[in-house]
Amino acid sequence: MPALPMAFEIGTFVVLGIILLFDLLLVVKRPHEPSMKEAGLWVAFYVGLALVFAALMFFFTGPEYGGQFIAGWITEYSLSIDNLFVFIIIMARFSVPRKYQQEVLMVGIIIALILRGIFIALGAAVIENFSWIFYIFGAFLLYTAYKQATDSGEDEEHAGDNKLIAKLRSVLPMSESYDGNKVRTVVDGKKVFTPMLIVFVTIGLTDLLFAVDSIPAIFGLTQSAFIVFTANIFALMGLRQLYFLLGGLMTRLIYLKHALSVILAFIGVKLIFHAMHVNELPFINGGQHIEWAPEIPTFVSLAVIIATIVVAVIASLIKSKADEKAAVRSGTSTETPSAVTDGLDEAADDAGAKEPRR
Repeated sequence: MPALPMAFEIGTFVVLGIILLFDLLLVVKRPHEPSMKEAGLWVAFYVGLALVFAALMFFFTGPEYGGQFIAGWITEYSLSIDNLFVFIIIMARFSVPRKYQQEVLMVGIIIALILRGIFIALGAAVIENFSWIFYIFGAFLLYTAYKQATDSGEDEEHAGDNKLIAKLRSVLPMSESYDGNKVRTVVDGKKVFTPMLIVFVTIGLTDLLFAVDSIPAIFGLTQSAFIVFTANIFALMGLRQLYFLLGGLMTRLIYLKHALSVILAFIGVKLIFHAMHVNELPFINGGQHIEWAPEIPTFVSLAVIIATIVVAVIASLIKSKADEKAAVRSGTSTETPSAVTDGLDEAADDAGAKEPRR
């Protein structure tokens, strides 16, 4: 990758850091549920910011690395959208008041950035010294793609139900209700933790699992740590607002998981082909590079990713519309796409109505 001007790299992280800090302060100082208009404007701003950065990458490094950024950003953004459904379930399961869900999501984004930063640094170091790691990354993505395609959703339905969470509840003094956005409160004169701590821990564990899936995927598209990290930052920025913008529409995207499984499988195959090209394992082709293995160009990867997502979204909306018409014709009542968030609203209102005993 052509060396980027140091001022460009430093400036990129300074600007992104300021934006994230402003976003965090906005959430802390004015907790609220954003309107559709507000959420839409913020999402448009972050997407526009990513496209401006992509244009700068094209200008400074050329189409190859500019294309790698776009492919990486779209892949990470798609994985993040799929992960939003898990966040919806977590919020509903713990009855987080809608007013404070922005803060929970912001904390989750910060945790995700830290974890992914660590994984990216480790991944870049391993790739630099051990080319055979591409075989492992490729096999892992193929396995993940298979699990994604065959996942029935039962694991997501039990998000937050694990031994660590149960252990925390049994060890730490915990109140039964929330006290605003506080992690600790006072009940009967004693300091105790609120359920908000459990929510933060659950979000953090979820982010850890997401990072394990997503980092190998983007390293299949680029080996530049700078591109990997910036693509992840841009994918996570605006995720909080996207959560409120999509809301009940998440249940309409029924083929998104299948699209992501196709993308992960494609990147997994690409990684294995790349591993063959840089092969150094003595028990594979005598430790020699395998020249017949095709190298998949960046523009082909970008085309496959975009086409797969577009087809999945269109097919999901067509299927959802057809199901609604079939339900109307049969006279049966079906759960609307907003049922998940409607249930979340009701549970959150109930939780918000309870005040901790002083």
